[in-house]
Amino acid sequence: MTFDATFWVAISFLIFFGALVYLKIPQKVTELLEKMISDIKNEIEESEKLRSESKLLLDKAQTKLETAENETKKILTQATKDSEKLVIEMNEKFHKTADIKKNSTEMKIKQMKDSAIKEIKDASVKLSVDSVRKIISTSVDKSKLDTLFQKNLEETKEALKKINS
Repeated sequence: MTFDATFWVAISFLIFFGALVYLKIPQKVTELLEKMISDIKNEIEESEKLRSESKLLLDKAQTKLETAENETKKILTQATKDSEKLVIEMNEKFHKTADIKKNSTEMKIKQMKDSAIKEIKDASVKLSVDSVRKIISTSVDKSKLDTLFQKNLEETKEALKKINS
């Protein structure tokens, strides 16, 4: 019997597969593939875990950002209200101060006017008394002069009392 090349190829093919089975290569390949599958599953689980943690951190960060924005808005609103109140208060103080100064100035003007009128009255009374003295001393005798002087002095006092009150 002669064996041709296909027979030897078949025999060597069987020997090759027999050696593979004997050396447990398919089992080792299966173990290696299972280990790789397990590693890939672990990496996927780890990446899922990291993704969920990062999503949680992102949610926390967004919540903090929203809280900070709300606080900023509250602070700005309060600052605006406070500044408006301050402007109103300052405006009111300015007007009150202006009114006080106006009233004070008006009071001073009135006092100066009253003082000027009093000085004019005093000067006119003094001038008229002096004039009456001169007239009386040159035209009337001494006894009539004393009675007239007393009478005029009393009338002047009465007139001054009426003017002052």
